[in-house]
Amino acid sequence: MKENQNKKPNLIKRIPNIPKKPQKGSKFNIFWIYAAIILGLILLQFLFSSESSKSITYREFETQMLLPGDVQKLVAYKHEDLVKVDIFLKKDKINSPKYKEYQTKNNFGTSSTGPVAFFTAGSMDGLDAQLKESQKDLPKEQQILAEKDTRQSSFNSWFFTVIIPVLLFIGFWIFIMRRMGGGAGGGGGQIFNIGKSKATLFDKESQVNVTFNDVAGLEEAKQEIMEIVDFLKNPKKYTNLGGKIPKGALLVGSPGTGKTLLAKAVAGEAQVPFFSLSGSDFVEMFVGVGASRVRDLFKQAKDKAPCIIFIDEVDAIGRARGKNSMMGGNDERENTLNQLLVEMDGFGTDSGIIILAATNRPDVLDSALLRPGRFDRQISIDKPDLAGREQIFKVHLKPIKTAEVVDAKKLSAQTPGFAGAEIANVCNEAALIAARRNKEHVDMQDFQDAIDRVIGGLEKKNKIISPEEKRIVAYHEAGHAIAGWFLEHADPLVKVSIVPRGVAALGYAQYLPKEQFLYTTEQLTDGMCMTMGGRVAEDIVFGKISTGAQNDLERITKLSYAMVTIYGMNSTIGNVSFHDPQNEYNFNKPYSEKTSEMIDHEVRKLIEGVYSRTKQLLTDKREGLEKLALKLLEKEILFQADLEEILGKRPFDSRTAYDEFVNGTGDQKPAAEGLLHDGVGETIDPAISADPTDKEL
Repeated sequence: MKENQNKKPNLIKRIPNIPKKPQKGSKFNIFWIYAAIILGLILLQFLFSSESSKSITYREFETQMLLPGDVQKLVAYKHEDLVKVDIFLKKDKINSPKYKEYQTKNNFGTSSTGPVAFFTAGSMDGLDAQLKESQKDLPKEQQILAEKDTRQSSFNSWFFTVIIPVLLFIGFWIFIMRRMGGGAGGGGGQIFNIGKSKATLFDKESQVNVTFNDVAGLEEAKQEIMEIVDFLKNPKKYTNLGGKIPKGALLVGSPGTGKTLLAKAVAGEAQVPFFSLSGSDFVEMFVGVGASRVRDLFKQAKDKAPCIIFIDEVDAIGRARGKNSMMGGNDERENTLNQLLVEMDGFGTDSGIIILAATNRPDVLDSALLRPGRFDRQISIDKPDLAGREQIFKVHLKPIKTAEVVDAKKLSAQTPGFAGAEIANVCNEAALIAARRNKEHVDMQDFQDAIDRVIGGLEKKNKIISPEEKRIVAYHEAGHAIAGWFLEHADPLVKVSIVPRGVAALGYAQYLPKEQFLYTTEQLTDGMCMTMGGRVAEDIVFGKISTGAQNDLERITKLSYAMVTIYGMNSTIGNVSFHDPQNEYNFNKPYSEKTSEMIDHEVRKLIEGVYSRTKQLLTDKREGLEKLALKLLEKEILFQADLEEILGKRPFDSRTAYDEFVNGTGDQKPAAEGLLHDGVGETIDPAISADPTDKEL
């Protein structure tokens, strides 16, 4: 009993947990309410309106209705330039058989109480006189005069000509405004929010799943970026020593090297708000919109600080000012850039806002954008070397079911010059090829076919090539291989194929030069001889030449002019360089016409010397050229081991770069880079090619 007395009554009722209603992904569009209202008004008018009354002449009205005394009333009103008179009959006369042809019914099928007919008159005064004249013989109490109505037209016509168009216009206007405004509570970027930033915000609620572990082969760049991320997490570590974190970092590199991927990793690792947008998001046809969006972006960033802003393809708004601009015009891109420069230099170093930007065109950026205090750091992201490619292959091989024989080191050695995006494409193509062949695992052969697919394009199995053309292609490729095998400073062949492919035309050869940044005159000359090998082989064997060497000759010409006019490798022209990457000379040559003639003469002399040297080499090795061409016609694809079997060991002490990296030398440093001979006589090499459109594979 005491226990019961000591207990206090529970006055608070327990409220059951009521599950929240799931929020719908899309908001209800109120435009459909307006549409329903308009349709309802039209439906009501249709249902309750009567059929159009019949038009009769005044004489018919007088003899059939007025004089017999069947008219209840007349209503006259202005209609356009005339007077329209509606005729209303007496109730007991409406359903008379006499007026059967005048009877009107509404849309419900019942008799209408409206006018049964109408006639027109010239004016109100004329109508009164006409009615008095017609009824002069009738008693005065039976005479009828028309009632005057001030309306301009009937309600039916007024409804359809005024109300419905206005309602439709209002509804259409509301629809357009809501669409341009992004819906109820809509986002920016539309007509009323056109000056708002289009940046996508990634925060704790919308995290990015990419981390630094997913970025391979970019160790130096990762180190720079990780330092910025570390500052945002532990700023006191740097500020206690008096250091200041860079305000901005510019990621510079070729397409596909991983600039955007690195930025995604920053978003995944930083654990701070991350604003991501493209440089083209600032550009609009309206004046002042780009600058307004820049201001709005930094305003949002200051509210979310510390945070990171990432601008992809910053060259869309960061191009150098004053070039290619119209005189007296208002350049919206320049206004946007000016506002970006002000904002980047306007906030304090302790504001916690860091800007990352990516571009593959750093040469076109404005110098004010690259000065210290704005983009303090320029992080170069180059194509990966052999060791870097091996790491990238390991990352992309993880989700693929591969056989045990698949070796990332061999794959990296067989893909010289490949960027991260191309390596990812190779792995994906290999998986697709294995699936097409109904395999349970992706083996090395699938990867070999995928590399051929990426380098040379899709194999043309139905492409008909005459035996004569096939012989020309075989000797052409054999000429390249022989020259590369027996020249000391040339790059030995790794693989040669005469299988027709989409991009590589009738055949291609792949080489693997050593990784180096400086080239001597002897190395460049031997490379030109190797490139000339296809044309020389055709000349020696067939006594005639084909168009297959077009691309070879283009590269040799470019390299020859580069040796004479850029690298100063000609004794006659001397140690001068006319290199002009910024187009400072425009259409003016920085040398005289006499010097121009000397340059042309020395280039021709250099190319003639290369041709003569290559012809002498292939003539001396004619037996090996024939064996190699016949073997190529038989197997269509040859590897380095096949060359050793046919031609013997390479007559130089140094091992090939492929052999050093794959079989090991005790040195883990990368030892090779890549070169592709593409097409019938197309040699692609970073050192030889000066054309930015060439593939540096």
